Formats: sequence, structure tokens, C-alpha cells
Amino acid sequence: MIETLEIDQVATYANRQTMDRLKDINFVFGTNGAGKTTIGRVLGAPLKHPHCAASWRNGIEMQPLVYNRDFVYANFSADGDLKGIFTLGEKDIANELAIAEKKAEVDRYEKDIAQCVKTLGDAGQKQGKLGELANLEADFKERCWERKRKHDDVFSEAFSGVRGDAARFKERVLAQSQSNNAESQTLEFLTERASTVFAEAPQPQDMVPSLAAYGGILALEDTPILAKKVVGKDDVDIAEMIHRLGHSDWVKAGQSLYERSAPNCPFCQQVAPEGLTASLESYFDETFEQDTKAIAELHDAYDRETKSLLSALQRVADLAPPFLDGAAFAREQATIEAMLQANLLVLANKRKEPSSPQKLESLAEPLVAASGLIEAANAKVAEHNRIVDGIGGEKTKLTAQVWRHILDDMKADLGAYSGKKKGLGLAILSLQGQIEAAEAAKAKAQRELRELEKSATTVQPTVDAINDLLKSFGFKTFALAKVGDQPHYKLVRHDGKDAKHSLSEGEKSFVTFLYFYHLIKGSESESGAARDRIVVFDDPVSSMDSDVLFIVSSLIRAVFDDMRIGRGYVKQVFVLTHNVYFHKEVCFASPQRKGGAKGGKGAERNLGRTFWVVRKSLAGPRLERFDDNPIKTSYDLLWDEIRRGEKNPLTIQNTMRRILEHYFKILGGVDFDDLCEKFEGREKLVCRSLLSWVNDGSHYSHDDAHFAFGQDAIDDQLAIFKKIFERSEHLPHYDMMMAKG
Repeated sequence: MIETLEIDQVATYANRQTMDRLKDINFVFGTNGAGKTTIGRVLGAPLKHPHCAASWRNGIEMQPLVYNRDFVYANFSADGDLKGIFTLGEKDIANELAIAEKKAEVDRYEKDIAQCVKTLGDAGQKQGKLGELANLEADFKERCWERKRKHDDVFSEAFSGVRGDAARFKERVLAQSQSNNAESQTLEFLTERASTVFAEAPQPQDMVPSLAAYGGILALEDTPILAKKVVGKDDVDIAEMIHRLGHSDWVKAGQSLYERSAPNCPFCQQVAPEGLTASLESYFDETFEQDTKAIAELHDAYDRETKSLLSALQRVADLAPPFLDGAAFAREQATIEAMLQANLLVLANKRKEPSSPQKLESLAEPLVAASGLIEAANAKVAEHNRIVDGIGGEKTKLTAQVWRHILDDMKADLGAYSGKKKGLGLAILSLQGQIEAAEAAKAKAQRELRELEKSATTVQPTVDAINDLLKSFGFKTFALAKVGDQPHYKLVRHDGKDAKHSLSEGEKSFVTFLYFYHLIKGSESESGAARDRIVVFDDPVSSMDSDVLFIVSSLIRAVFDDMRIGRGYVKQVFVLTHNVYFHKEVCFASPQRKGGAKGGKGAERNLGRTFWVVRKSLAGPRLERFDDNPIKTSYDLLWDEIRRGEKNPLTIQNTMRRILEHYFKILGGVDFDDLCEKFEGREKLVCRSLLSWVNDGSHYSHDDAHFAFGQDAIDDQLAIFKKIFERSEHLPHYDMMMAKG
């Protein structure tokens, strides 16, 4: 049966309306033109209306049969005979039981299929096993995508082709998990390699200049002259005094001054002793001169090496090689420069005071460190250049290593995903197998059921049943007859002449209904009589008198009784009408009978009911659901429109007029001219507009010529409507009817 019906974008339904929580029997009341026929048409063929949808219980669809004006036209307005209705014969009880058993077998397969389909579920709706699988895939896809977002800035080249699609990225992860044999590497290693391999158009790099020449300056650090006290000869007469004073270097400096001031002393300006010049020259002999010369040469050599080394260091710093640890090199460079300057100062002091032993600070450690940094940088340059020479292969290798890292990072996720997917896959495969087997068994049972029906169905019982009903209800001037040996009917008079085109509207409507009434119990083919179905009765009494109205409502209630005791194949009914009296009759619920009934399938059951009202509105038809029957009488229904907070400007004026006619003219015999005289001015015009239609029996466009049809006009007319009751001294009736809401 249908549980939910969605109606949208069809006929006057511009906005979606939903009929939900539908039950076994569903009553829909609405005025002509409100939208009832559209509901029936959608129920009869939901798939023909792309914006509408019907939700079937357990996904099991049933055959819809709709009685409406389309059915009447198709069967009684076109030329040709009526199609025969095949119903199960009643003589062969054994065959009837076999058909019932085979139908029950088909039903069991349908239930099994429905249960398996429910368990299998739907991926889009995230239900059942397919829903679990869809959730698993979505969750795993998100976990994969998290890794992509995490590493995309650095490894975008490795993700080429799948960077913009999470689903394709997930598939790449799964493909890599089956084929990737790359060696695992640390993230730091991969990041560093990616800066070269994945860099845009990588170029070869030059080697960093080495500091190989620094060996010369290190050799100068151990020159013996640095530690030697360079002084004059000991056997000269002034030697003892010089040694005692410890001022050999001062005396040597003063010698050059004495040579310019002789014979006077350059310091005290006294005449120097005779022989001082010879004594000084003897003290500072050739050996002294050689040693001082060696000190000077050492100083000059160290200065040259210093300049060369500083130049080499600065050249490296100026190049700023990309693979050199610039900060570490700068620290070593500063250390070397400071030590060189300190050593030059030591040498200058030695040169000035040869007699003072000196020692240079060794540059070995910082020079080795700086050279080590250069060597490390050159190793990376060599590797970089090797990679540049074979960039294609390196990209392939690094890409595989990046994916290896992703797989290692997702090891737990991959394991959980694979395990769950395998289990769900086996369950889904099993369910699909069960559904396929049940479908095959169901198809076989349906073929066997059709064969049983062919041997047990006939069109004659329908002829007899309809003719008996026609006679019992007083339709004796025509009857239904079988057309020869063909499975067709014709309507004939007593003299055998064709009666189809001479029937009155009431006769045509009644015989049409009887034909449909038997069709729901049978089929227009030899097979299909034993098929579950839903039935729609759309205004079946529109052209019938009150006697036939009662008969039709009784026959429809008989369908309800068959459903209650489980007889026949009607599983759900929709009754749509605008006739208050028919609605009241067909909604009448007879007392429940205890126990089963002959021909039934077991104990009686309570049938669920829903009540709906379809109303016109400016936005299109609007459906309202009620737990109890909202329709009492047509007069009360008119007042319900007045009581509603939202008034329909298309119908509210005629609603007020119909109430006034019913209460004052039909029941009270009130003269409306007298009522209008109770008003003055504009109120009198409004009153006359409301009452003119009642007097004339019809409503003309000029009746409302003085009033713009907006909310203000509606409010004015509602106010005058109340005042009519007040000034005619019938206000208590107005208050009573308004209070019912």
C-alpha cells in the first residue's frame, strides 16, 4: 500500500503537497475544482508525473485502479464493446484453493524479497547494508582527503591528477595499497627531496669553492722564531747592562736614534761615551739581524695568507650557495676573522719586540669546521645535479615514496576499511543472491498462477452479477450481455438493440460504477485477477440521484468489509468526493463483527482511516489531514470557511452568500430588501452586493463593481455579514456557529 504521496508541479498544484501516514482507507473531501481529480490521477500513475512520488510500504508496488471521469470516458464514451471482466469461477473449489495457495506463495516471495531489499537498503538514503557501505566509503574517503590536505602544499606533484577530486584520491590510495613497493622514508627526507625533485624546472648548481689553501697559514703558526728571544751578543761591554735592564728592544730602537743625534745621546743630550757606536754594533750582530728579518718575513707572510683566506671566505659568503648551512658558515667565518686579526696583532708585537716570545692561536678547528660545511654542501650539490640529470626517474621514485608514506600513515585506517568492506561485501552479495533467487521463484509462481487463473476465470459471472444488481435497483430497461464467444460485453435493450448511446447520465454513471466495482474483483485479462491492488473512487455519485447515492456508498462499504475480513485483493482504498451526503454515508463505520467470515482468511481486523480536506487557495490546492471526520453538514462546512483565520478571496464572498440564502431565504423566508433597508451609505452597497446573488439566483460581475477585491474589501464584507445577523435579531445564531470552531 501507499504510505506517502507527494504531489507537485501538476495541474493546479504549484506547491508541493504531501499526504503522509496513509492508512487502509483514506477519505478526501473538497469542492469541485479544488484538486481531487489530480490526486486520483497521480495515484493511478505516479510515474507519469515526474514531480510527484508515491512511497510504497516495504517497496512492494500494487496495481492501481481508478474510477473517475477518465475511466468513464475510456469505457463508455468511445466506440466499441466493453472489455470483459474475468473473475474466478465458483464451481471448481479445488482450483480456487490452488489459486489461493499459489497467490499466498507469490505473496511469501514478495515479503521475502521486500525484507531482503529492506536489509540490503539504499546507498542514497544511507539505509541497510548498502547504506553502511556508503557510509564506510564516505568516511574512508574523508580520511584519505585529510592526508591530501595535510601534504598538498609540499607533495602536490605526487598527487597530480587526483588533487581536485576526493573520490579519485581515495581510489588512488586503494590502487597504491595493492601495487606500491617503495622504500619507506621519513617525512623530513621526503620534504627535502621534494624541494629539488618537485621544484619547477630544477637547474644544476655550481660547486662551492673550497678553502684548500688554508694549509699554508696553519704552517706559519708553528714557526720557531715566534718563541725565540731575539737579543744581542753576550761578550760586548754593554751586554751586562742591557741584560740587567731587560731593555734590549728599547736599546735597539734607540740605536737608530743615536745614529742621527751622535755624538750626543738622543735622550739626555749629553756627549755619549767614546766607543758607544762600536759597542752597539757589536751587540746587535749579524745573527740578531737575521732573526729580526725572519720575524718581519713571518709577519708579512701571515698577513698575505690572512688576506687570501679572508677573500676565500667572503667569496663563499657572497655566493650564498642554496645547499650551504649559511648560518653555521657565518659563525665560523666570524671566528676565523677574529682569530686572524688577533694573530696579526701578536706578530706585530713580536716584530716590535723581538726579545718577547709569542704564540699564535691555532685556526685549525674553525677552518676544519668551515671546510666541513663546504664539503657537506658540495655533497648535496653533487646529489642535486645527479637528480637533475635523471629528473624523470627521480620524480617517479619520489612519488612512489610519498605514496608509501601516505599508506604507512593510513595503515590502521586501511585495515579497518578493508575488513569492514569485505564483511559488507559478502553480506550484500548474499542478499543480492537471495533476492535474485526469490525473484526467479516468484516469477515461476506467477507463471503458474496465471495458468491456474486461465483455467478458472470466466467473464460470464460478471455479466450475471451486474445484471442482478441492475434489476434489484430498478434499472430494468437495459442489461449487460456477452458478445458471442469474445471476452467483451455490450449494453442492450430488451429487444436486443444497442443501449449504450441511449442511456441517461444517471444510468451511464451507475452502470459504469458497477462495471468498475466488479473490475476491482477481477481482471480484463485471463490472468491477473489474483493481484493485490489499491482502488480510487473519485466522485462516483456526481450524476446520480439520492437512491443510487446510498447504493454506491453501500457497495463501497462492502469493499471495506471484504478488506476487514481479508477477502479479495483490495489492500487500500481512496474515496474522493465533493458531496457532503455521500461522504457522510461512505464514512459510516459499521460495528465490528467478531471472528472470521465465510470466504475470509481469518479474524477481522481494524482498518486504519485518514481524513483529508483539499481547499483552494491563491497559491494552489492545499491538503489538510484530520484524525477524525471533519465534514458534518454542508451548512457547517460553509461556516468553517468563515471561521478560518485565513480567508480565500476566491471563494469567501460566495460562501457568505450561500449561508445567507440557506438561513434567511430557505429556512426563514426573510425578505432581503427589508434587510438591506437596515443599512445606510456604503454599508448598504456592501449588503446589497452580498444579497443580490441570492435574489437573482446567479452572480454577475457587476455585483462587486464598487469594491476592490482585496483584504480590506473582505474585512468590510465580513463585518456587514455579521451585522446582517445582528440587525435581523439573529446574532445568537451567528455567535453559535462561529463558536463551533
